[in-house]
Amino acid sequence: MFQKVIGGAFVLAAVLVAGQAQANEEAEKLAQNNACTACHGIDNKIVGPAYKKVAASYADDADALAKVKNSIKNGGKGKWGEIPMPAQPQLSDEQLTLLAEWILSLK
Repeated sequence: MFQKVIGGAFVLAAVLVAGQAQANEEAEKLAQNNACTACHGIDNKIVGPAYKKVAASYADDADALAKVKNSIKNGGKGKWGEIPMPAQPQLSDEQLTLLAEWILSLK
């Protein structure tokens, strides 16, 4: 019985890790296809802040997901520099969530 429980837990963990990897891959493709990567690097600033810096700045913010989604959808200016971030109104709520969760997961 114990072996079945441990085996089941291992399979569940593997499925969750694989699912997260697929979501990360989808988010990266979405960022590339919408020109986000022209201004943002994962580790380095290009025009806008590095995604890891964004994640770190929201680390203790309970409203981080909503704030990042709003910034992606509506754009912004002034928080990270003078060059404005263009709005991405064409993205669905599901796509905004995928991107924001991915950005916030980067450490």
